[in-house]
Amino acid sequence: MLAFIIRRIGQSILVLLIVGLVAFSMFRFVGDPIDNMLGQERTIEDVERLRSQLGLDQPFPIQYFKFLQGAAQGNFGVSYRQGRPVAEIIMERAPATLELAAVSGLFAIVLGIALGVFTAIQRNGVTANFIMASSLIGVSLPTFLIGILLIYLFSVELGWLPSFGRGETVSLGGWWTTGFLTESGLKALVLPSITLGLYQMTLIMRLVRSEMLEVLRQDYIRFARARGLLDRVVNFRHALKNTMVPVVTVIGLQLGAIIAFAIITETVFQWPGVGLLFINAIQFVDIPVMAAYLMLISVMFVAINLIVDVLYVFIDPRLRADRSGAH
Repeated sequence: MLAFIIRRIGQSILVLLIVGLVAFSMFRFVGDPIDNMLGQERTIEDVERLRSQLGLDQPFPIQYFKFLQGAAQGNFGVSYRQGRPVAEIIMERAPATLELAAVSGLFAIVLGIALGVFTAIQRNGVTANFIMASSLIGVSLPTFLIGILLIYLFSVELGWLPSFGRGETVSLGGWWTTGFLTESGLKALVLPSITLGLYQMTLIMRLVRSEMLEVLRQDYIRFARARGLLDRVVNFRHALKNTMVPVVTVIGLQLGAIIAFAIITETVFQWPGVGLLFINAIQFVDIPVMAAYLMLISVMFVAINLIVDVLYVFIDPRLRADRSGAH
């Protein structure tokens, strides 16, 4: 097990280096930040001086090495747009994105598993068929369109929920701001969290249903029913437990996707998170902010995949037996 974890960590580090190289290379073609930082009255001397201060006159390998060196220490440089440390800016925006991702993830996992089990057990029922038909909306409609429809219905027509912003927040510990402790903050979370988590919820629900139906056809389930066990025991203690083995992997990937794709939801709802920060950074060619954002998202994806791989071995006894036999 230890050798497996070490090998996966090594693979994760290699992935992060490749992602960092690709991202840093792509930003060279986005545009020249000097054009946005200096006005029309700039001179050639001003351009060269600022380019030297930002290190943009150095060869690409040196720029990339310095970026990795600083990123390993939590230093992503200074924002070209705001003139402040990128780490400080991201720390200000991170609570909004993490809270939105947490609520969306909880919504997707809890409702997805519950509806998936229900539609599998009651697969011939009218309600289950209606849920499955309705789930096509979450799969087929793009995220931004779902957000616009929710805004039109619940904000414009009904006036129940706010259409943009984070609402009133409370500062905790000096740097973390939360909307969980205020009424307006909780209301502001509803629409963006549903928008962000709807696709993941639908995907988890359909996967749980498919795996549950497959497990319910197995011989050991028939044997358990023949022994006279209650349906509740068969469905939840035996069937659901084995259903969750492949579902865990998908849930892990979807949690990473929620954080990564929050960028669309944050743009629609003007949610003050790191996703909206990234969009603004693209407009102003703020390379340090863009590079830091992609590196952090990559770290989250790699970390979640590593945790899922380890959990997968603990959940599935067959994998533990295979790895023990390999040694």
